[in-house]
Amino acid sequence: MESRVTHTVPVAGDGRVRETFPGRGAAAVTLALIVAITIGWWALALYPVGMEAPTWVLRTRAACFGATDSGLPSAGGWVLLVGEPLGMVGVLVAVWGRALRDDLSWLARRWWGQGAMAAGALAVMAGSVAAAERVTGALSLMRGDVFAPRAAAAPIARLDVAAPALVLIDQRGDRFDLASWRGRPVIVTFAFAHCADICPTLVHQLREARSHATRDTVPIVVVTLDPWRDVPARLPHIAQQWALSASDRLLSGSVDEVSAALDAWGVGRSRDGATGDINHAAVAFLVNADGRLAARLDGDLDRMRELLRAS
Repeated sequence: MESRVTHTVPVAGDGRVRETFPGRGAAAVTLALIVAITIGWWALALYPVGMEAPTWVLRTRAACFGATDSGLPSAGGWVLLVGEPLGMVGVLVAVWGRALRDDLSWLARRWWGQGAMAAGALAVMAGSVAAAERVTGALSLMRGDVFAPRAAAAPIARLDVAAPALVLIDQRGDRFDLASWRGRPVIVTFAFAHCADICPTLVHQLREARSHATRDTVPIVVVTLDPWRDVPARLPHIAQQWALSASDRLLSGSVDEVSAALDAWGVGRSRDGATGDINHAAVAFLVNADGRLAARLDGDLDRMRELLRAS
């Protein structure tokens, strides 16, 4: 197999130029590398991971693809994911177009080459389907489709009882006591960092409801459902990922302390012993300025804006 092939191509005028092509197979290998890199790049950007993922993964996603509440790339991240592979393929075709056609034609005449090309095509198709499902699911969560539709939403459970005790460690490392916050309304909800989609969306919905009600000063208190992994040392990182404001609090503590608090607040949940994941409902409470539970929402958390406007 010769390592270099030269091909003379006539051009306008009397001159002639000499195009130099890579050795056989080099163009096809380059295309395969572009496909492999693209699949890996898209997997890094879109594969669902929780906050338990290695820090370098979370930082790489934030640096390369941006960060949104849905877990999807930002607009700039999408430009990178789509534009860079197209640009690399465009350069390959412009520089080695004829060599690439020759390589693909050569591979298509061999059984193993046909198998390799079919495997590559299937990998691209499977990746495209998985990416589409990931994006569709995240967008559905952002629209609130995972919760009860507004048209079928149950009436808001209006309450007037004393709020249960809530004393845990916050993301600042301080001992938080809900009772010390009397004099202003507070939103209390429950989530965990390992949840890659629903819990970040839950927090996002409450932040949006607060903003739309023009009650940005009302703090959101998020109690972890997973004290086994959401230990106090990890709370600052989780709070940053969920874009909690300086006035918001993210709480954890020992397993016994958190479990007792969740029981006191009537939060149903179950833990998968194999994966550690928590099955739970989307629940939020509005605690009024007197320290009493004013209402409870089970799903459709953007209805919190109604409660805030009326409080």
